[in-house]
Amino acid sequence: MTQLNYQTARFLTSAPTLAQCPSDDGAEVAFAGRSNAGKSSAINTLTRQKALARTSRTPGRTQLINFFTLGDDTTRRLVDLPGYGYAKVPEAVKLEWQRHLADYLRGRRSLRGVVLVMDVRHPLTEFDQTMLGWADDQNMPVHILLTKADKLKSGAAKSALQQVRSRLREWEDLVTLQLFSSLKREGVDEASARLDQWLSDPLSP
Repeated sequence: MTQLNYQTARFLTSAPTLAQCPSDDGAEVAFAGRSNAGKSSAINTLTRQKALARTSRTPGRTQLINFFTLGDDTTRRLVDLPGYGYAKVPEAVKLEWQRHLADYLRGRRSLRGVVLVMDVRHPLTEFDQTMLGWADDQNMPVHILLTKADKLKSGAAKSALQQVRSRLREWEDLVTLQLFSSLKREGVDEASARLDQWLSDPLSP
């Protein structure tokens, strides 16, 4: 397994729909999460960059699928999917976002896995369960980051991890999970190792 350098990540392009995404070859890992779960902060922490993925004081502002390459290697990509569920936008817009997310997850051949970001204090929201359902339909592996672990004491955070693991027992063949803190940079090595596993052989089918 190749150990990749995520510090070299840089913006490639944004796409509003699956049809406008970059060429569907190589390998990519998508980050998904309910708005305000800390997805952008997690991407920035994993890449050791302050503003690769934009963090906004208005959760849900990102409505595009954003692609990042690792340096000049366009065969390996990180993908920031639109946040969902919190933004104060019309219901029709939310449904449109959801449709594009579903299209991407179902139709993207180069997608190797999904990092699903959840606030450790509010895990398994309706959106999270919808994402898990889509992943299950596609037999797509999911790695869950239970973010903002620093907001809980160590015992409470570990208890929350076990509770989520127990609730996801039916998906244990597809789902792995961990605690993560962008503020304290906790869980970075574990998450990076999962990305390495998915992206280490971008030419495989």
